[in-house]
Amino acid sequence: MTSDNADRSALWDGAAVRARVAAMARKDPLRQRFGSSHHGYRLRPPLGEDTIGLFERQHGVRLPASYRSFLKDVADGGAGPDYGLLGLAEEVDSEEALHDLREEDRRAGFLSTPFPHTHEWRGPGKAGDADYSVEGSLVIGECGCGMFHRLVVTGRNAGHVWLDDPDWGGLTPGPDFLDWYSAWLAGT
Repeated sequence: MTSDNADRSALWDGAAVRARVAAMARKDPLRQRFGSSHHGYRLRPPLGEDTIGLFERQHGVRLPASYRSFLKDVADGGAGPDYGLLGLAEEVDSEEALHDLREEDRRAGFLSTPFPHTHEWRGPGKAGDADYSVEGSLVIGECGCGMFHRLVVTGRNAGHVWLDDPDWGGLTPGPDFLDWYSAWLAGT
């Protein structure tokens, strides 16, 4: 389970994932695992193909297969790594750190522009820095301390989740979405 090939489009067993998340919740009733007090081990209902397709048409992209399957077969966000997964079109309160990033992701052409990075990019990533571009990626979650998870949607690393630490660490490549979320499910 290490790649996001289109021929593996039926990647997620929604019932199995929901059962695993429920088991995680039972084992952590005081919500002591990092981020669990925020997402509460709750998964939102999955999205229909029509909703996913509409998002893709509006943004001129085809979402990576493992993420697309997750949205359709498991959930439109909720429980997940760190503070959890954002829903595909989830509105974020203007007071939250994610608000501006979500607004940026929704700009015309932002997601359809190929993600420019193929390896780690170090350094602070202020918005005006020409080398710091996150176009072609969708912010899918918050890690805390100003760091975020980004799913690369276009470009050579499509399907992979990168760590975005704009203030201190830059951009760090990570595994594909399937392996990233599966690692969280397997954690104790």
